[in-house]
Amino acid sequence: MLHRDTAFKISMLLPLVLLIVYFLLLISSQSSFFSLTVFFDQLSRGDLRSAVTLSLFAATISSLLAIVIAIPSAYALARIHFPGKQFIDTFIDLPMILTPIALGTLILMSWNTSMGRLLSNFGITLPFTVAGVVLAQFTVIVAISIRMLKSTFEQINPRQEQVARLLGCSAFGSFRHVTLPLAKRGVMTAIILTWARAIGEFGATVMVAGTAKGQTATLPSSIYLAMSAADLPKAVTLMVILIGISLLVLLGVRVVLEHKP
Repeated sequence: MLHRDTAFKISMLLPLVLLIVYFLLLISSQSSFFSLTVFFDQLSRGDLRSAVTLSLFAATISSLLAIVIAIPSAYALARIHFPGKQFIDTFIDLPMILTPIALGTLILMSWNTSMGRLLSNFGITLPFTVAGVVLAQFTVIVAISIRMLKSTFEQINPRQEQVARLLGCSAFGSFRHVTLPLAKRGVMTAIILTWARAIGEFGATVMVAGTAKGQTATLPSSIYLAMSAADLPKAVTLMVILIGISLLVLLGVRVVLEHKP
């Protein structure tokens, strides 16, 4: 029996070990192209700093917008019964199924409609602007936010909200003082992960905002431009920054999930 248990554990651990080795191989592949001197030299370039700043700014704004929309939307899908709920619950997932390039194309096409032209007449132009970067990222991540938060709200026992209502809380009061505190960890995790998804977004952002250096080029699009120009020092520098941000995000998720309220 002990021999069988050992064989079982090895069969489960072996794929994990192989996957870790593969990931380490991917990350270590940059070592032959990386040096601290070149790294700091690249950081002094204005277009690189602009790409980092824009990525951080746009990801933060788009994530906050997504969470503001996702919290009530997810709660409605988790708790409220209304006509067409099943269809809407399915339709909301559309941005998760479509490729980012397709989503970016749809955004551009929507700006050629009468509504888009009307907004343009009022000076609201999104294509090939920083606002376009934010809109593209928002479109990609909002469905992810809703899906994560819906799962969080479904795990909260509705009897706790009902007790709060019986004790005199309004619907808004119950949501604010009971539901949101119970969902705090889920909300924080959703914010962190959607922010990480936003900062790594490429396809929709390129379609909507382009890749103008120092203007609308984000970290992923700058990596693409650097590789297209065979500028390996710049590409490696950008990838190191992106990997560093990603590891910090993953660490943040673990801290949030493991924190005892």
